Amino acid sequence: MINYNNKVFVPLSNSENGEVDLGMQFVYQQSGNIVTSTYAGGRIRSGHLIALVDEHGNLDMRYHQVNDKGEITTGICKSTPEQLPNGKIRMHEKWQWTSGDRSEGESLLEEL
Repeated sequence: MINYNNKVFVPLSNSENGEVDLGMQFVYQQSGNIVTSTYAGGRIRSGHLIALVDEHGNLDMRYHQVNDKGEITTGICKSTPEQLPNGKIRMHEKWQWTSGDRSEGESLLEEL
């Protein structure tokens, strides 16, 4: 299992229907197989995520956030890690809103 504790990830790309800004940072905290993060920036005033990590480092995530319109938005995300030659981790994410239009998207995050 990958230990995500205190790892910082930045978005490299996000689908147009997403709210994550490319200037944001996610600092992950991990206890056992539970990963959490609090985040904000760009169109997101406040957000939280919680995930379970499996033995391969995959994250099964749920998130909720308040956007710049004052709306609460929620979603699910499956993140798959890729170990880069420099030892850093790149996360390939497939997500879906569980609020609003329930559309799907993809994001790419990389460890700083």
